[in-house]
Amino acid sequence: MSAHASRSVARLAAVQALYQMEVSAIGVESLIREFTEHRFDRDIDPGEGDGMTLAAADEAFFAELLRGVVAEQAKVDAAIVKRLAAGWRLERLDATVRAILRAGSFELTHRPDVPTEVVIDEYVEVAKSFFEGTEPGFVNGALDGVARDVRA
Repeated sequence: MSAHASRSVARLAAVQALYQMEVSAIGVESLIREFTEHRFDRDIDPGEGDGMTLAAADEAFFAELLRGVVAEQAKVDAAIVKRLAAGWRLERLDATVRAILRAGSFELTHRPDVPTEVVIDEYVEVAKSFFEGTEPGFVNGALDGVARDVRA
């Protein structure tokens, strides 16, 4: 599997882990360990991820995303909130959408080596693996706005 594909799988796993952290209050290091020991090299649940396995995930990139989002959450959240409609709070968003936006915003702000278009496209694809409605378009618009703010 290509480096690009292994990063795509790592991004999907990072979103799943961020969601899990939010709903279960599991710490970041425990979740990284759980994914490394028990989830990678297994099929993703049916209906999630278009039949991908987590086998070829870039595990170092996955861990960097999780640790980075946690360490920089206040800044990441502020970048997202700036791009929400007036009166909207981050808490109003679906927890999965929040996880997608946090991972994407972290990458846009802290990984200038990854092209803007790649980051946005990757997280829109992650959104499409979870949602069939307007959410992928919302993710696209929000991340595009964050990119304009942080990569101008």
